[in-house]
Amino acid sequence: MLSRRGLLTGSALALLAGCSSAPSGPPPGPSAVPVPSGPAPLREPVTVQRMPSAARGTDVDLVLISPEGIPPSGLPVCLALHGRGARARTFLELGVPAALTAAVRAGVPPFAIAAVDGDHYWVAVGDEDDPQKMLTDEVPAWVQQRDLQPPSAVLGISMGGFGALRYARAHPDLKATAVASAALFVSWPDARARKVFADEANWRAEEPLLHPAELRGADLGVWCGESDPFEGADRKLVNAVSPAVARFSPGKHEDAYWRGVLPDVLDFVGRRITPAG
Repeated sequence: MLSRRGLLTGSALALLAGCSSAPSGPPPGPSAVPVPSGPAPLREPVTVQRMPSAARGTDVDLVLISPEGIPPSGLPVCLALHGRGARARTFLELGVPAALTAAVRAGVPPFAIAAVDGDHYWVAVGDEDDPQKMLTDEVPAWVQQRDLQPPSAVLGISMGGFGALRYARAHPDLKATAVASAALFVSWPDARARKVFADEANWRAEEPLLHPAELRGADLGVWCGESDPFEGADRKLVNAVSPAVARFSPGKHEDAYWRGVLPDVLDFVGRRITPAG
C-alpha cells in the first residue's frame, strides 16, 4: 500500500497523466449537430450534440455511443464520466465505440453509452456549476428524447471515478457502477492539493471513501493499475465496500491501462444493465 507521502506525490503527478491531461488538437468524432427540436431517435452509432445545461451554466457535448449493427431504440444507457482536464469526446479517443461493438458481438447484451462534459470531480463546489445536478436532472431527458432508456449504470475514469461513485451514492437503484483508477483522497491535505474543493466540509460531503455505507458493493466494479498513484486509495475503497469485482493489475494512470481494461469494464456493465429474460 502506498504511504501517505507517496500518495500525495503520486496524486500531484496524476494531474499530468492520461485523462488528466488537457485535450489538444481537433476534437475526435463527428461534428456536433444541432439540438433536436423534438424526439429524434439515433440514426448513427456515434453522435455528438451540443446541449445547453442549466445545471452547469454552459453548453456541453453529449456523446452517444451504441453498438454497430444494433438498432439503438430502447437500449439501456450507461453514463460515462471522464477524467480531469478531459471531455466527453475522450471516450472516442479511448476506442469505446469499437470496444462496445466488440463486446456485444462477443455476447454482451447491447446497451448505449452517454458521455457528457464535466468538471471539478463532478460535484458542486460552491458556484453555479453542478455536474451532479446535470446528470440527475437533465441527462435522463436528453437520452429519452433520443428513444433511449434513462441511465441505469455509470462508469468513470480517474476524476470520473470519483464522480461515478458520488452519483451511485445518490442513485442506489443503479444496476452497475464501474470505476477505473478512481481519483480518491485519503485525507483533506491530499484533496486540498487538487485546488478543487471549496473547503474541507465540501470535500467531506463528497468524498466516496468517507461514505462507504452508501455504496452497493454487489453492483460495483473497481479496476486500478498496480503502479497507479491512486492504488492505495482504491484498495481502501475495496476493503470498505467489498465490490463484486476488484481487479488490480499491472498498469499506470494512463490511456494504455484504460484501453486494456475497457473490455472487462464493458462486460461488467453490460451483463448487469440489461434485464434478465
